[in-house]
Amino acid sequence: MHNFKNLKIWQKSVDLAVRVYKITSDFPSSEKFGMTSQMRRAGVSIPSNIAEGTAKSSSKSFSNSLEISLGESYELETQMVIAERVSLISSELAKEIGSDISEVQRMIIGFKSTLTT
Repeated sequence: MHNFKNLKIWQKSVDLAVRVYKITSDFPSSEKFGMTSQMRRAGVSIPSNIAEGTAKSSSKSFSNSLEISLGESYELETQMVIAERVSLISSELAKEIGSDISEVQRMIIGFKSTLTT
């Protein structure tokens, strides 16, 4: 078992989730139940699944939780692309967030590779 709060991967993904909340707070109210909700759920799900995985009794179960986090990160990445294309966020912001998401994805993949299944 790991203390999830000490994991850099968890810390970085929490930072990403907070950033998603801040970005989506500027979205129009018409997106409250659309992109805003979807992006926030995906953003929050990434560190949540990492934390959940630390409570698992086997490396295989933890690895599965990391896979879910990774999937959520790709979902968030897709939503950011769409948000940019429909002009909810600027290209510059999309690039910045895309870089943050990519870093979290690399961290998840790297951390997953250290687990013995």
